Amino acid sequence: MAKKSSVEKNEHRRKLAARYAAKRARLKAAAKDRKAEPEARFEASLKLAEMPRNSAKIRVRNRCELTGRPRAFYRKLKLSRNMLRDLASNGQIPGMVKSSW
Repeated sequence: MAKKSSVEKNEHRRKLAARYAAKRARLKAAAKDRKAEPEARFEASLKLAEMPRNSAKIRVRNRCELTGRPRAFYRKLKLSRNMLRDLASNGQIPGMVKSSW
């Protein structure tokens, strides 16, 4: 199991990213708009820099839903390789068969 603090920190980041997503996208579009005047673009980039760093989507780490493990993560199943192997061996994932040769 991962540390509870790490999992909670990641959940906090996920909530912040969802809350600020629209505002961040609007400011990014304004900062990248080549047709706008330079002062407006610079002001948008300053406002973007003032936002909380943890509100960026890139700061959210993919973690296993069961254990919170941050590495060896399968996006499609939202599980780490260890839990995927255990659940597949027990036949709890539909359509997944353990192969051996």
